Amino acid sequence: MTLAAQLRTRLHEGHARPLSVTLADTRIGVIAADSPAGSEIPAGPSRGPMRFAPAAVLVAITDRPSPGVILTRRASHLRKHAGQVAFPGGRVDMQDKDAIAAALREAEEEIALPPAHVEVVGISDRYQTFTGFDIVPVLGVIPPDLPFRVHEAEVEALFEVPLDFLLDPANRIRREVQLAGALHHYYEIFWEDYRIWGITAAIIANLSKRLGYDDDIAA
Repeated sequence: MTLAAQLRTRLHEGHARPLSVTLADTRIGVIAADSPAGSEIPAGPSRGPMRFAPAAVLVAITDRPSPGVILTRRASHLRKHAGQVAFPGGRVDMQDKDAIAAALREAEEEIALPPAHVEVVGISDRYQTFTGFDIVPVLGVIPPDLPFRVHEAEVEALFEVPLDFLLDPANRIRREVQLAGALHHYYEIFWEDYRIWGITAAIIANLSKRLGYDDDIAA
């Protein structure tokens, strides 16, 4: 069975399992386990007023004996999430058919990953942020050792982390912080000199649950 087929099966089985909760930005609440995250691909943005701007990220998994995940470090001058580790991705634009199209387009713009090289596996749980984004993670399998080229206006660095390391709950550290008089929690994952935290770590934690690596997620 190919890597894409294995992941597709595990993701399908994961979405069939009832979850008590999936992670969201605790400053805006928690997305219920019966949300439509895994059932439909959200379409492009409406032209009417919206509470959250639709966005998508590509979880690009390299097809090698020990698969890895492609991550980037955002440019330090960006207005939002500057210098943070992230998946390639961004807003769903009007010309995008859906979140998958947006994730593929953004990955091509940011790291020169041709959409034709991505075998889409499916989508994981959406994540709504306090900064106003409704993010759909799109899983895809790509060939190993592609000649990536980063768009320096948006991306400072690109690196690959072993999939098993990212999804292993033992490698996540749960932190807490006081914000506006309330206690909030977030995850950190450290790989070499990179700190993976916040939105990206939460998406990884949700994916770990869906793929059966993690039996419990606390919001």
